[in-house]
Amino acid sequence: MESGGVLRCRAIPKMPISPDKCLEGECCPGEHHQNTRDNHTADNVSGKIEVEQVISKKLQLKKKAEYLKSDLMLQFDSQVSDLMDSLIEEATSLEPAPVSAGFSPPLSEKERSKLRHFQSPHGQGKQFVSRRSYLDELFEVNHLRTIYHIFVAVLFVFILNTLVVDSINEGRLVLDFDLLVYTFGQLPLVVCTWVCMFLSALVVPYTLFSLWSQTQSGSYSHPGLYSLVFGSVFLLYQALGLGFLPAYVVVTNSLPPASAAIVTHEQIRLMMKAHSFVRENVPRFLSWSKDKTSPGSVVPQVSQYLYFLFAPTLIYKDKYPRNPVIRWGYVASNFLQVLGCVFYLYYVLLRLCIPQFHGISQQMFDLKAVVLCVFNLILPGMLFLLLGFFSVIHCWFNAFAEMLRFADRMFYKDWWNSTSFANYYRTCNTVVHDWLYYYVYQDFLLMSRKRFKPAAMLLVFTMSAVAHEYILTLCLGFFYPVIFCLYMGIGIMFNFIIHDGRKGPIWNIILWMSLFLGQGISVCLYSHEWYAQRYCPLKEPSFLELLKPRSWSCQRGSLVDPDGL
Repeated sequence: MESGGVLRCRAIPKMPISPDKCLEGECCPGEHHQNTRDNHTADNVSGKIEVEQVISKKLQLKKKAEYLKSDLMLQFDSQVSDLMDSLIEEATSLEPAPVSAGFSPPLSEKERSKLRHFQSPHGQGKQFVSRRSYLDELFEVNHLRTIYHIFVAVLFVFILNTLVVDSINEGRLVLDFDLLVYTFGQLPLVVCTWVCMFLSALVVPYTLFSLWSQTQSGSYSHPGLYSLVFGSVFLLYQALGLGFLPAYVVVTNSLPPASAAIVTHEQIRLMMKAHSFVRENVPRFLSWSKDKTSPGSVVPQVSQYLYFLFAPTLIYKDKYPRNPVIRWGYVASNFLQVLGCVFYLYYVLLRLCIPQFHGISQQMFDLKAVVLCVFNLILPGMLFLLLGFFSVIHCWFNAFAEMLRFADRMFYKDWWNSTSFANYYRTCNTVVHDWLYYYVYQDFLLMSRKRFKPAAMLLVFTMSAVAHEYILTLCLGFFYPVIFCLYMGIGIMFNFIIHDGRKGPIWNIILWMSLFLGQGISVCLYSHEWYAQRYCPLKEPSFLELLKPRSWSCQRGSLVDPDGL
């Protein structure tokens, strides 16, 4: 029996017994000690084996958990981002309740029809919601903020490199910004041209629309004839007032590249905004004029149109989501970053591009020269792309959005994660993409009754290619359709080959390699043509000679560039 936790052997009569006949619960003499030793040995061995197995299983589980953690975090981040975007779009696409108090009876079909008259010509159209830019959110993560710090550090290295090299070569500190001064030359003329363009874009489209709306109210006969007249005047203004005259100023005054870029970009921006204003308001007014149930006219106010001209969007709305306050520190930091990017580009040109061409021997531009040139200028080309994106699409747009309290800062999406060129085109500049999608792609499908989607996409590519080539032609002062060929050839081909069905990291790597090569080709060919135009000028060129690239036939020896570039 057990007493005090110690096992005691009961006394039994002396009789011969065998070990295998010990009663249950009784102790056999000599057997107890042997069994105890064997049990301890077996327990030790089995214990060691179990501990090793537990440790091995724990290590395996730990490795598996770490792998699953990283994989799940990536999937979770991607899915949550997509889910939130879809929820925001669905929430903003809901029709607002027509009655603000309590319960209201369901709308009749007639009332629903009346509400549809006041919707965008493209259904719900572009939905604006309050949201931040991607980089503003990403830069809150210290690990990603470090990438920004690396770029800033590289800028300071460029500055130190320039100061040290010039000090050693010249024996003194050289602070020469002749290239920067030349690039932004004739700024007073640029400002005057912009003021004229802006005032005309403010007055002419709004006045034409207001006068046209009066002729459609029912008191005038032949409203269709008035529509034809006012529409023709508007198109004539777009072609001459915003199209021809700014280009004429750039060409006749030989504006330098940066100054010409300011005029041409503003020219295209104002043309797109004027088109959006008319395109959004004309169908809405025609619907209102047929069924005048609203207490007042739907003609927008001048202040609404003026706000739209400054807002960083190309889609007109009467109202946009607004932030409650203006963070002037945020505005100043963005403008300072734009200025920093300008100096960044200056030093990239000065240290990485100009040495490739300054004093180059003007021989036939053969295949060997092209290959060496492209690979030497891949890095500067990508810096041009990244700095242009960051300075304009992120910093400049956010600065004006903050000053106007414009709350929708989705000027771009995470294009750097794209695995297809189709997604890259949609996300790298959503401001321009929205305009092309709603007013070119959608309107073409509307007119063709959705029968020619490939033709609509081709039209979008063509317009984008022509606009890019037009800007570069006026900025550089010569016609060399490199960008147009890249867009219409390689761009369209890659849009079908590297499409949205391509997933995985390898396709993102291929996309980045394509961008690297494309930028290298563009910078190389345009730079060669720039110097060829100056080394081998034509006294009285014909029209065909103006269209033919000068770098293909320039064979003269090294000359001094008249502009010192």
